This record gives sequence, structure tokens and C-alpha cells, in this order.
Amino acid sequence: MQRERKDFAAYRESEEYKRLKEIRRKKRRKQVLIARTCVFGGAVLIILVVALLIRALVFDHKQLETAGKPVNILKEETYLVIEKKPDIDVQLLTPNEYSRPGIATETIENIVVHYTANPGTTAQQNRNFFESLKDTHETSVSSHFVVGLEGEIIQCIPTTERAYASNQRNNNTVSIECCHMDETGKFNDSTYNSVVELCAWLCCKFNLQAEDVIRHYDVTGKSCPKYFVDYPEEWDKFIQDVADYIKENAVEMTKEERDAYYGEGQSEQETATEENSEKNEQ
Repeated sequence: MQRERKDFAAYRESEEYKRLKEIRRKKRRKQVLIARTCVFGGAVLIILVVALLIRALVFDHKQLETAGKPVNILKEETYLVIEKKPDIDVQLLTPNEYSRPGIATETIENIVVHYTANPGTTAQQNRNFFESLKDTHETSVSSHFVVGLEGEIIQCIPTTERAYASNQRNNNTVSIECCHMDETGKFNDSTYNSVVELCAWLCCKFNLQAEDVIRHYDVTGKSCPKYFVDYPEEWDKFIQDVADYIKENAVEMTKEERDAYYGEGQSEQETATEENSEKNEQ
């Protein structure tokens, strides 16, 4: 036993033993280094995966928040504007308590479509009837616009003022009276196209959607405009035509560009006076 111990002690002092010991030491260091690298790399990988998952969840949440929203909501301070203004003949009524009371409108929430219920009459005749009420005191009635049988558009009242057309909604709506040829109340093509164009332009002016165009019937239950009450599917088609017109003709503008286009700070009364003056000069 003692001999074996002496032999082992001598072996430990040998160069062979020292060489093998160094090899084992280097091997252990290499194993430790590999182990540490694996642990560090695994930790980095886990952090990267968690970061990607968090980013994906945040992105999906934003997608859900914005899904289905119209462009003018998604893009702050961006508005749809139809640059081609309808051909409007401005013939403002004389201020009077029976057809143009001069009461300011509030924020416009809807455009209301009516029919005149006077088959065959023109836009000018209906406008003149509104004007005559200042003298006859026959009734209280008017409209912001009248669209005629040939598609002509006459403006009777600034949209900044109330018209006597939509009952309890006179304070926050713009009204359009439409001429028609017969008792059915159906608009001919010229009238129909001008009403679509005017509604689309007004929707953009007041930052409304096509669905914000309503019938007088939707306010009071009155059969007006008669044809669109009798045939609701035709009304749905009309609203779609307004939406399509906006889609095909509207452009995006910033608030500053939009205000400049509509003459923010300048009243419709001033604009109308200028337009009438230009016509008289021509």
C-alpha cells in the first residue's frame, strides 16, 4: 500500500500527470464558457421574443381601435372638400318674420330634403312665393335652397340662418326644396342630379356623411318628399349616389386649407352680396 502511494505521489510530480491535468483544466474552462454562452444567449432570445409579442399585441390593439373609422377621423385636422361648387343662383329673401326671420342656426347636423308639393312649378316661382310672404303674411314657410325642374339651384337663405322648413329641426339643419312634374313627387333626372351634387357639397362643407342627409319624413313623419317615402329603396339609392359623388369628387384638405376654401370669417351674407354684385357687373 505504501509503495502504491509512493508511486502515485511520484506520478503526480511527473510531466505526464501535469500535462493531463492542464488538459482537464482547459476542458473544464471550455465547458464553463459554453454553458455561460448558452445561458446568456437563451436570455437574449427570451427577451427578444417577449419584445416581439408585446409589439404585436400593441399593433393589433391599434388596428382594432382604427378599424372601420372614416379617413377624416383617422387623420387629425384633415377634411374632405368638394372643390367644384354647384352652380348656385343666390337670391336671398328680404328679411321678414314669415320666411326669413334672421335667427342664427346652430351647428348643422343634417341636410333635409323636401318636395314642393306643387307639381310643375319652377324653382323661381317657389322662391318668389317665399318672398311674397313678407307682404301677404299667408303662412310661415321657406327653404335654404330650391332645386328646379331643369336642375337650377336657387339659394333663398344663408345656411347661417334658419329657414321655416323642418319644424323642430330648423335650428340645426339645412333644407332643400325640390321641384317635381307630377303628383308622384318623383324628381326628373336634372333635378335628381343637382340635388345629389348639392347634398354632397353641403355634406363636405359641414363635415357630414351621406347618411346625415335625411327626409322631412324622418323629422315629423310627414309624407315628404313623397316619392322617397313611398319608395324607401329609392331613398337608399339616393343616399348611395350622394356617398359615391363625395367619394369620386372630394379631396383632402387641412383645416387651414378648408377654412380658406370656404372663406372662414366671411359671412354668407357678404359672400352672397359679392356674388350678386359680380353678376350685375357682368
